[in-house]
Amino acid sequence: MKLPPLVEGRLLGRRQRFFADVDLGGETVVAHCPNTGSMLGCKEPGSRVWISRADNEKRKLAWTWEVVETAPGVAVGIHTGRSNRLVEEALVGGCLPELAGYAYLRREVKYGREGSRIDLLAEWGDGRLAYLEVKNVTAAAQDRVALFPDAVSERGSKHLRELMAMVAEGHRAAVIFCAQRGDVDEVRPADTIDPEYGRTLRRALAAGVEAYALGATVSPTEILLKRRLPVVCP
Repeated sequence: MKLPPLVEGRLLGRRQRFFADVDLGGETVVAHCPNTGSMLGCKEPGSRVWISRADNEKRKLAWTWEVVETAPGVAVGIHTGRSNRLVEEALVGGCLPELAGYAYLRREVKYGREGSRIDLLAEWGDGRLAYLEVKNVTAAAQDRVALFPDAVSERGSKHLRELMAMVAEGHRAAVIFCAQRGDVDEVRPADTIDPEYGRTLRRALAAGVEAYALGATVSPTEILLKRRLPVVCP
């Protein structure tokens, strides 16, 4: 995925989840923060950040936070709104052969018993369906381990329950973790942050829900989601 032209700055702080104050070198701007999680490890004041400017002049905030450098040479994509497109590109590119051969790929389809929308619905010509829930991953621990979620996520557990229900109805269902950082080699549930999500993920896997993870290479110009990562649930 090619990113729009980005401007480098320094993060002064994130506030009220949706706002980031960024120093562009003599000018301070307020950028939209397209990430509602805790952004564990990704919001330290003084970090190098890259922001994009919207073409729509009617937007309340002209700038959007896209990338942060969490350590020298480690760029992380924090824009959760890009994860679905990244995974879709990976599917089209054959990065998940387990899901190859579909005829149609639909976005944001209503489904489930709890009033949800599935991120991607893959349909084969013979009527088979695969419900694909995408989760954006930005948090990381030591030893190159990516963690999800970075805050308690009742919504995340709800989505897993919905996927289990689809498997019970005879369909395929999968959660796909999109790790927008290049310094991780596996994805694990963040049990110390949200133990319920970890328990629900393990139940989902036992019930036949599939789990995949893809790691990204991130730069201020593009994000490439090509690396297969294991999902580890010890």
